[in-house]
Amino acid sequence: MEGTIVNFRGGKHRKSPNQMIVSVSGVDDMKKAAGLVGKKVSWTNTKGNSISGKISGAHGNSGAVKAIFEKGMPGQCLGNKVKIE
Repeated sequence: MEGTIVNFRGGKHRKSPNQMIVSVSGVDDMKKAAGLVGKKVSWTNTKGNSISGKISGAHGNSGAVKAIFEKGMPGQCLGNKVKIE
């Protein structure tokens, strides 16, 4: 399964560098997104290095999910694809 990193997760005054909002292809409502909780997510940069994490919950009613990664994600990851296993 594949998804796209949409944005950092954060509030009004602070962004969380290791928490991302991921839009998953084929998932369009909250119930389908809740079924992905606990699955592993990995992002690979152009050099071949990988950062992994897991899906922690649904985000909103449109099927987006929250993913928590091991360490902070670079800004270059926005708009890139991630693998969901």
